[in-house]
Amino acid sequence: MTSTLPVKLVDDRATTPTRAHANDAGLDLYASRSRHLEPGEVTGIPLGVAVAVPEGHVGLLAVRSSLGRKGVTMANGVGVIDAGYRGELIALLAAIDDDPPPIIAGDRIAQLLVVPIVTPAVEVVDVLPESSDGRGSAGFGSTGR
Repeated sequence: MTSTLPVKLVDDRATTPTRAHANDAGLDLYASRSRHLEPGEVTGIPLGVAVAVPEGHVGLLAVRSSLGRKGVTMANGVGVIDAGYRGELIALLAAIDDDPPPIIAGDRIAQLLVVPIVTPAVEVVDVLPESSDGRGSAGFGSTGR
């Protein structure tokens, strides 16, 4: 993987992504605009940056745990930033608490993780190969409590 992530500041209020500690997995991303969250609604929060995720990788956008503790979550679970996307990153936040905190320009609200991926070709088959651990189609709760 490349040792740098090209980042473009696309907003005059943008903050360069940072890491609090050298070995942190995610880059902290900052709101470039203030927004009020309404309970039960999805609000797009501009982050003021665009990135060039390296080929063979994906950017995963996740809400910061400090917001999660306050009843704010990523509306789509995790945002997927494909290697070819060059537009502004926007965090889709949803307030699940009745009194969500305001989002103020400059707040750290999300994290970007850059992760290697595998992109296999799709092959339609009549029967799937057996799993190496014998689990097969056993699903929810199949391993007990």
